[in-house]
Amino acid sequence: MIEKPVAVVTGASSGIGAETVRLLSERGFQVFMGARRIERLQALAQKYGGIPIALDVSSTESVRQFTQELPDSVQVLVNNAGGALGLEPIVNFDENQWVEMYQSNVLGLARMSKALYPRLLTRPNPVSHVFNIGSVASFEVYPGGAGYTACKHAVRAISETMRLEWLGKPIRVTEIDPGFVETEFSLVRFGGDIARASSVYAGMEPLTATDIAETILWSIERPPHVNIDCMVVRPLDQARIDKIHRQA
Repeated sequence: MIEKPVAVVTGASSGIGAETVRLLSERGFQVFMGARRIERLQALAQKYGGIPIALDVSSTESVRQFTQELPDSVQVLVNNAGGALGLEPIVNFDENQWVEMYQSNVLGLARMSKALYPRLLTRPNPVSHVFNIGSVASFEVYPGGAGYTACKHAVRAISETMRLEWLGKPIRVTEIDPGFVETEFSLVRFGGDIARASSVYAGMEPLTATDIAETILWSIERPPHVNIDCMVVRPLDQARIDKIHRQA
């Protein structure tokens, strides 16, 4: 019996994470999906298969418990959990929001990568793969975005350092940096304000979660000697974070 390759997706309850679960499941992976909203994960498991496990990447204990449920070998880790909170200028920044963003976007990514590193090294087939979901905010800034852009700049630093520290190991590291993707991202950022969240994408055609999930799958399917270091994916209507073409 041929064992399925194992993939782990964090932040899997919606958006890019959920679409990644779907595509990897359809491609024959056994997907372990983690998120805080376990009921959403269970619904995904019913549709696509996979194993739902509660996970809060901002908690070291939660990461430990999640990792205990995984098999000894993992081929793919998608560090997708994270998000943005608030849009205040630095002089009015909310310290609790910044701490929460760092815990999920930066420390959560580091916790998961540290915890799964031994499993990524076990029987790679022929290589394992870590994906860090960044943003165009990994290399651009904008007014009101200091907390989030600082987190995503940190994601880029971690991705580049992984490649240096793991050079010679059978682990590929890919950073995916999306522009505007219409998911729950803006709804969470603006505290559930539907009108404000919708205005972000008004008059333009943003990317979809599927667009980004497909870049992950494409990167996995490159020959094992090929590493996609970083992929920037924007909608045609976006030139920079704050440069958007909108129809009247």
